Amino acid sequence: MITFIVALILLVVGFFTYGTFVEKIFRIEPERKTPALTMTDGVDFVPMAPWRIFLVQFLNIAGLGPIFGAIMGIFYGPAAFLWIVFGTIFGGGVHDYLSGMLSIRKGGASLPEIVGDELGKHTKQFLRVLSLVLLILLTTTFLSGPATLLQGLESLQAIPYHGHVIPIAWVLIIFCYYALATVLPVDKLIGRFYPFFGAILLFMGLGIMVVMLGWHSSEMPEVFDGLHNRQTNGLPLFPMMFVSIACGAISGFHGTQSPIMARCITNERQGRWIFYGAMVAEGILALIWAAAAGTFFANPEEGVYGIDGLQAFAAQHPGENIAALVIDKISRSWLGKVGGLLAIIGVIAAPITSGDTALRSARLIVADFMHVEQRSIPHRLEIALPLFLSVFGMIFVDFNVIWRYFAWTNQTLACFTLWAGAVWLYKKGHRNGYMIALFPAIFMTMVCSSYILIAPEGLNIAPDVRWLGYVIAGIVTIVCLDIFIIWARRRRE
Repeated sequence: MITFIVALILLVVGFFTYGTFVEKIFRIEPERKTPALTMTDGVDFVPMAPWRIFLVQFLNIAGLGPIFGAIMGIFYGPAAFLWIVFGTIFGGGVHDYLSGMLSIRKGGASLPEIVGDELGKHTKQFLRVLSLVLLILLTTTFLSGPATLLQGLESLQAIPYHGHVIPIAWVLIIFCYYALATVLPVDKLIGRFYPFFGAILLFMGLGIMVVMLGWHSSEMPEVFDGLHNRQTNGLPLFPMMFVSIACGAISGFHGTQSPIMARCITNERQGRWIFYGAMVAEGILALIWAAAAGTFFANPEEGVYGIDGLQAFAAQHPGENIAALVIDKISRSWLGKVGGLLAIIGVIAAPITSGDTALRSARLIVADFMHVEQRSIPHRLEIALPLFLSVFGMIFVDFNVIWRYFAWTNQTLACFTLWAGAVWLYKKGHRNGYMIALFPAIFMTMVCSSYILIAPEGLNIAPDVRWLGYVIAGIVTIVCLDIFIIWARRRRE
């Protein structure tokens, strides 16, 4: 319990201290008119109340990530708590704040345009492709995941396909909703209903936390139990855990979502509460679910440590979506029938609402680089229909495969966003302020480079020569840093 309480306090304190520091480095201009006021179009640029924007932003970035990712991350042990806390404060919060505020400063521009302006036209073209791939993978993930959970609540038709089952009825229902939310003005569905679902997600996390602290505090994992790798599949803690826990610490996907709300903010003062604040709220949610998964399966009478019990539970369900099973089991056991149902609804609503905004973000990215105005419905459909077809075709790919590739693509996108943030801050003459983006950019470059070399879905370097993967990743990271240093020196001269 001590670790959890301290981690929770650090996240809150981090928002009020480091979050304020980041805002000071950025140098907000409260008198500057935002795109929501200067470019109002009634579709994407729509002024909204700050509290509503915060809940929408929180729901957009939450999805399955801080829940599924945190559950899979705690398999590696209590070290997951440290990554959630420090990753959120020094990585994810900075990443989300910069991507949102830079979008405001650049007229509501989407992420590839923001990054491309700072890192060059070739990077912009690459990011356009990478962002669309990420968003299609994520939409597919957030389509099949909720559909599977809904299938467990209600027996509708499901079809087997290449060894896994597709709950086709729920997929079609959710897909139709995605289409509406992608095309309709942002304040019709998203702005109106998402604050309610965001509140449910927060209520669910609060309920789990209260039960855990009130009745299971002695069984909660602690960092002084040891930070060694507890994963039993032979994969190393670094970099695997840092990719598994993405949305609960730092996530490139967030950078694609921040511009959606950047087009609705009416004053730059709101940025810290909406962008940095929503990331901290997500970090708290990830912390709760990581602790719950590491606590629930403990059996003090038999001397079973919580994470060991979680490992044993996973071993009993090979090939299944373990995170979904853990969510269902914890919610029903700790919150009862009504509370469990609300918790499951919250877990279902979060990914659905992230999936549709991912498609909406994809539409905006394509519209930005093709210069297609989005006031008229035919123009919106012109871009959205090919995206719908791409997502629908991807649902026949195994969920676990999609999730693994999404995870790496997601963190790679975060690297580009952080490097772009460091460049922008340096160009603006923020003395050493660019370091707030540079340090997490360096760290995440090392994470992503080593992951693609070591992970099974990457080059899968053999364990006995795994050191070679770290060496190559280190060289890649140093090269990226050298490029930045050379650019900065030339600019200074």
